[in-house]
This record gives sequence, structure tokens and C-alpha cells, in this order.
Amino acid sequence: MRTRDINKEEIVKQKAIEMLAKKGIEGFSMNRLAKDSEISVATLYIYYSDKDDLIQKLGIEIGQDFFHEMGKDFSSTMPFKEGLRKQWENRARFAKKNPLKVACWELLSHSSYRDLILTESLANFKIIMTQFFQNAVTKKELVPISPEVFWSIAYGPLYSLLRFENEGKNFSGKPFKLTKEATEESFELVIKALTP
Repeated sequence: MRTRDINKEEIVKQKAIEMLAKKGIEGFSMNRLAKDSEISVATLYIYYSDKDDLIQKLGIEIGQDFFHEMGKDFSSTMPFKEGLRKQWENRARFAKKNPLKVACWELLSHSSYRDLILTESLANFKIIMTQFFQNAVTKKELVPISPEVFWSIAYGPLYSLLRFENEGKNFSGKPFKLTKEATEESFELVIKALTP
């Protein structure tokens, strides 16, 4: 039996992320991945049993990396504004450093793989964020709203700005670079909307 080569496996993961982010699930194939990774298809099957196995494991790994990054220097007991600012910083840092991973995560989290990858990667972070949300409401630092509305208002502006940053332009096609000032202006509007 052939053994796993960690370096080849990392190349396969990077190529898979790139292919999924650029071509989508429909444009993804094991044969193409093997070719782009400069390995044989047989070698690819040392690492993964099939296409679904690869996509699931990749989605879980990206999710775990993302949610691990979100937890850095963050606590569910932080004051609301401080904790939300830390979440913005962590999310922005991850997105800027890993644009292809973020694009791949977005694709997979809106696909038939969603439930599995979220269940496997989100569990601990979901508990922490639920506690953070509930603590902020209890301390009257956050208006009582549904988690879905909170999520949309708390993170929607940040993700829109990061999308513009990643594309290098805004909706009208003008060049865009995310500045500290634009981030702070958006953050303060979010705080104004969410706090009593």
C-alpha cells in the first residue's frame, strides 16, 4: 500500500480550494484536481475515498480554521461592543489572508454539503457566540432581536466591505480599498443599530 505524502496532500488541498472557488462544485473533478496537482488519480485516492469525501473534509477543515480564528482573543463574557469589534477584526484578518478559502467556504456553506460541514466545524464556536449574544441582551448592551436579524446587521456590512475589497471595486465599478476609516464608520453604525 502506498503511503501518504503530507506535502502532496497540502498541494491537493490548495488546488482543490482554488478549483472550487473558481469553478464551483459542478466544475470540480478528481481527474482535473489530480492533473492540476501533478499527481496521479490513484495517488489522490490515497487521501480521499471520492469527490464527496474530499469536499466534506475540505469544508470541515476550512470551517475549523475559520472558527478557530474567530475565537482568538475573544470571550463570550466581553462587553458587547468590545466583543463585536474583536469579531470584526478576526473575520477581516482571516478573509484578507485567505480569500480563496473564504470563497470556497461560502460556496460549500450554501450547498448540499452545508449541514455536515457546519455540524462538524461550528459546534464549539456556536456555543460561545450564543452565550455572547445572550449575555449582551441580559446586560442590556444589545437590543433583544432574533439571532438571524442580529447576524444580518452585525456582520452583513463587514462582509459587504470585504467583498468589495476582494474584488477591488465597488458596485459601480470604482476602485475600492478597505480602509480603517470605512471599517470604523460601518462598525459604529452597526453598534448604533444594535445597542439600546
